[in-house]
Order: sequence, then C-alpha cells, then structure tokens
Amino acid sequence: MVRAIRSLFTPRSSRGNRSQPELSEVNDERIYPRVLLIIYNPTIPAQRGRRLVDVLGWNKPDDLVRQYIEDIDFASYGYCRYEIVDRLEVDAFPTKIDGFTYSANGYHSAWLARRGFHQPDWADYDRILADFGVARQVTNSSIDEVWLFAFPYAGFYESRMAGPGSFWCNAPPLDGYDEVGRRFVIMGFNYERGVGEMLESYGHRAESIMAHTFRNRRGTDNLWDRFTRHDLSHPGRAEVGNVHFAPNSRKDYDWGNMEKVPSLCDSWYGYPEIQGAPRMVNCQEWGNGNTRQHHLWWFRHFPHSAGAENGVYHNWWRYLVYPGLD
Repeated sequence: MVRAIRSLFTPRSSRGNRSQPELSEVNDERIYPRVLLIIYNPTIPAQRGRRLVDVLGWNKPDDLVRQYIEDIDFASYGYCRYEIVDRLEVDAFPTKIDGFTYSANGYHSAWLARRGFHQPDWADYDRILADFGVARQVTNSSIDEVWLFAFPYAGFYESRMAGPGSFWCNAPPLDGYDEVGRRFVIMGFNYERGVGEMLESYGHRAESIMAHTFRNRRGTDNLWDRFTRHDLSHPGRAEVGNVHFAPNSRKDYDWGNMEKVPSLCDSWYGYPEIQGAPRMVNCQEWGNGNTRQHHLWWFRHFPHSAGAENGVYHNWWRYLVYPGLD
C-alpha cells in the first residue's frame, strides 16, 4: 500500500459535506463537483531527501490546482466550481502496467540525462484506484472525479473515463468498474507544465464527451461538428475551432497565427440562437499564441444557457462535468 500524506485542500467556495447530485438533479445553477487530488511527489535521497518538485524547480501542484479551478470557474461563466475534498501527497512513484516502479534516484538520473525512461510508460490505473479506494468513494458519492498529478513519464493519460458505459475520453475507457453505478473521469496532470496544458487536457476531455453526445446526429443537427469548424477544414466557414486548431490555424498548436479569416465564432455567445454574420478574426482574439488564453477563449464559447432542445441540453458544461448525461 502506498503511504500518503492526507490534507484537506479547501477552495474559497467550499460548502462542506454534500452528496454528488443524481443526474436527474443536475441543473443550470452553480455546481461544485468533488475531486480527489492525488499528488505523486517522491523524495530524492541523493538530494538530501528533498521532494522531486523542489529538486527540479517545477511548479507547485497546489498553485496549479488553484489557478485551474479559477480558470474553469471563469470559462464556465461561474457554473462549475471544482472542490478538492481530499488531497493526498504520495512519497512514491506510480507503478507501471507491467509492474515496474522507478527508484527515486533512478528517475532523477534519467531526467537529467533525458534518456533511460521505462517502456511501456503507462501507469497501472487499477492499482492506483485500488490503493486509494476510488471505486468506493465514487459509489458513495464522496467524490465525482480524480485528479492525478505527477512528473513527466509518470504514465498518465490526460483524461480517462471509468464506470458503466464508459467511452473514449482521449484514452481507452477503463473497464471493470460498472459496480460504481456512474461514469467518472480520471484526469492526469504534469507539474512540469503549466495551467495552459491542464486546460488543454480538459479540452480533449471536452472534445471526446461532446463528440459522444452528438454521435447520432447528422448534418446540421450535429452542432458539435459545426462548433469545431476552422478555416483549414471548412475554408471561409470557420466557427470556433477545436483545442489544437483556432479558427485560422494552419497546423496543430498554431494559436499565434496573424492571418485573418472569416469566422462565426461570435454567434455561439447567443446559443441556442446561432445568428449573425461572420467576422474577420486572428490570434489577437485569443491571446496571440498563449496556450492558456486560447483555451479560455475556446471554452468561453461553449453553450451555457438553460433549457434543452431535441434531447440535448443547452448547457454543454453539464456533459463535461457529469459524463453520465447522454
């Protein structure tokens, strides 16, 4: 069993103990999804027992978490305020799918050399969930999802879904958890990177979930397909784009392109009424190449109004947070 230091991480919005809402109770008022935060931050004996984050000068996980929570709150227009209900700091390395575990000094040496990392890289998710009693906590509604924080080559997917009827969520579904009674997402974050990369992970989660939501819709009924149009895929008919492609991008991650293209991105602010003429836009709209600013701009265009039509909620954030709504 992994030993962990448990402490309560309390955001400003903490409302104390409460159960996860049943899916039928999810509405368009402010929601507070509950998160189990697990931080793998091992000590390095050869570095006087200091923690890996401090030895390599990487970002403080708690600072990243606070900023990320604020960003999701802002991006969702105050609808979603994540709460960390349990924070565990683990003095260990996650075990790989083949049973391998890094030694502290061995990982540190590999990082400094930029070689010698173990393959296969993927972590053993079943072992992690068992070590921390995740299935039980989801079942009794103590938590809604899990955030794993670690270092490069920890072996985490950006996001992964488990529970009955799980589907692709930027990673293969994690089978064997039907007994928990609901789907839940396990996020994987890297404290060598920043909040922009955390939002990108959430963006790929959003792409998977919304593609699933509209999977049976065709043509003009597939509003997700329309939302994600960009000029490269639909010349002259860009809308908001996707996580990697802004309306004017010519390649992946081309968020700093100064070329102006016509886009209907503004129309999505008025959803479910999608009206208006296209407007010429470029990267000045979304932060001139800044990863975090582009992703916030993208998320701010997500529909977030009350009501539903043709079996689809007008508030898409419902689906992102509670993937059992389909």
